[in-house]
Amino acid sequence: MRPAINRTEAKNPDGAEPRDQRDTKERILDAGEALFMEHGFEATSLRQITAAAGVNLAAVNYHFGSKEELFQAVLTRRLDPMNGERVRLLEQYERDMGERTLSCERILNAMFIPALRLARDNQRGGKNFLRLLGRAYADPAPFIRHFLSEQYAPMIGRFKTAFSRALPHLPKKELVWRLHFLMGAMSYTLAGTDALKLIAELNPSESGNDELLLQRLAPFLVAGLQAPLPDLAEPKAEIERARA
Repeated sequence: MRPAINRTEAKNPDGAEPRDQRDTKERILDAGEALFMEHGFEATSLRQITAAAGVNLAAVNYHFGSKEELFQAVLTRRLDPMNGERVRLLEQYERDMGERTLSCERILNAMFIPALRLARDNQRGGKNFLRLLGRAYADPAPFIRHFLSEQYAPMIGRFKTAFSRALPHLPKKELVWRLHFLMGAMSYTLAGTDALKLIAELNPSESGNDELLLQRLAPFLVAGLQAPLPDLAEPKAEIERARA
């Protein structure tokens, strides 16, 4: 009986996977990306993915191990390059400004432009991946929230530093909340469903235009970032009066 070939032994001498294994892996990732985007994580089965990819369950187990690990790989494949591009663009803007402080609009551009480039690039998942990302961001599954938090942490940390310079009057805690709302609004918008229906009803010629969609979103986000500090004592006083 031939010994089982493990993943390390199956690689070429240079450490790369054989081409047929890479092709199989890409087919599984592509199928998972499309199905997770359409149905969500919980409603998508490995059986659906293997059928769409034209592979058996053993291939999924071999390359990824579980549905959770496959989902993470689907996100990481696109998310890591996009977040890396965001940080590089932000650093380029900072170099161009020298000692001057970047505006909130410019910082948001560094966040939006890589997403728009990805939306126009079908080879990198295009709009479907952005919608999957938006769907994942709203997913209540704890492992997805934990995974995204870890994946976003370096990028968010870098942008938080830039926004803290642009908004020096904001306390750190308030800035964290506003960035949380910013990412939520951006992810919900990119998820596509309701926003695209609204655009189709109001202006059918703009339907499917992610660039115009984000251009509409950016002024809203800037206004939220630059809004006056909330008076948190007032709601507390109202609650105390209601209890009296």
